[in-house]
Amino acid sequence: MNAEFVNPFLSSFINVLQTMAQIDIKPGKPSLKKDALARGDVSGLIGMVGPTAKGSFSISFDKALALNVFRLMVGDEVEDISDDITDMVGEITNMVAGGAKRQLGEKGFEFSMATPVVVSGPSHTIKHQVDGSKVLMPFTSEHGSAFIEICFNQ
Repeated sequence: MNAEFVNPFLSSFINVLQTMAQIDIKPGKPSLKKDALARGDVSGLIGMVGPTAKGSFSISFDKALALNVFRLMVGDEVEDISDDITDMVGEITNMVAGGAKRQLGEKGFEFSMATPVVVSGPSHTIKHQVDGSKVLMPFTSEHGSAFIEICFNQ
């Protein structure tokens, strides 16, 4: 998968967490993901379709990071993954995909986005609806970890 296509998602994620929650999150080493098992406790998944490309993008947060992002964004403490947390993860997924869509549009890539779906729970899975390589990018912060998955048919 082309780095020109992946990098806008990574930079958009870093920007959203910095802007919305003042969290500095650092990217790790990317790898190809071979299974459907989510690496976090709560995940947002969004599909994207364009004239030449079709794919999906997900963000999985570990519980600690999700709870901390919520606390820093909203100013409220929650103890567990709740409807408020899943709503926030869906909104962050939408903001990150929207930021990446804007950056990719400037490079001539156009696509439409679906409404994000959020899944949570131990050992939940993420099913990308495209046959293509799945790039897995880990992120770490002092508040916990997150994982981005990007899968496109080109």
